[in-house]
Amino acid sequence: MTVSEAKTEIFAPASIASQFVEARQRGVAVPGYPGGVLPQSLAEGYACQEAAIDLWPDQLVGWKVGLVPPQHRDRLGAERLAGCIFKSKVWEATPDPTPFRAIPGGFCAVEAEFVFRLGRDAPADKTVWTADEAADYVGDLMIGVEIAGSPLATINVLGPPIVASDFGNNDGEILGAVIDGWRDLAWEEMTAETFIDGLSVGTGGAAAIPGSPLAALAFLLGHVAGRGRPLKAGMIVTTGASTGIHDIAAGQTAHVDFGRFGAIDCVAVSAG
Repeated sequence: MTVSEAKTEIFAPASIASQFVEARQRGVAVPGYPGGVLPQSLAEGYACQEAAIDLWPDQLVGWKVGLVPPQHRDRLGAERLAGCIFKSKVWEATPDPTPFRAIPGGFCAVEAEFVFRLGRDAPADKTVWTADEAADYVGDLMIGVEIAGSPLATINVLGPPIVASDFGNNDGEILGAVIDGWRDLAWEEMTAETFIDGLSVGTGGAAAIPGSPLAALAFLLGHVAGRGRPLKAGMIVTTGASTGIHDIAAGQTAHVDFGRFGAIDCVAVSAG
């Protein structure tokens, strides 16, 4: 084969998105990054995410916020990243463990979250927010568990642009109790501890979110407005992994204890 005959691989967001969407719909893993050419910037990652949102046959009802690891922040020019949450992937916690899927050969983890529900529509043209401004748009603060999940097992290892490209590595959200009177509480009062199969794997709480959960919301408000998707009343926003990211496999259970604000139990079930 001559050089002119060689096939040149290019970064193709639409193709990447369609392959991730198909794998998610089938509940199967992908053997490697679709197409082999990885996004190098968060903008490229979000281009894939945007294409996937348009392909996904469900209503966009919220967003997750995650941290960009410190070693990537200078290069990417960002501290946080965003992912999408869809209506059929939001569940209300019950006394019984909430089942969620784990894609065999993919990635699956649980994260203890503090989740905002918007009380009113955010302005479409406002792309820079402070935490105090963000607070004015909050309806409720709830406890929750994010299901971090992807058909790509190495999604976190490959870096933030890859995370952004596949729904922000989100595969669902379990919503727990509303934290009444949260505005009058210190973030340090909102603690959390995560257990996998009865073993404690992480402690923390709302105070572990850099700048506070409201800082995460302020980021998200500006970010999605810049993408032409301003937050609407009733949408949910998860603010970050308050006890860490905890891998979980099919058959394992998770228990997240939020102290006096309640607890959430869930169980991973194989998608295969």
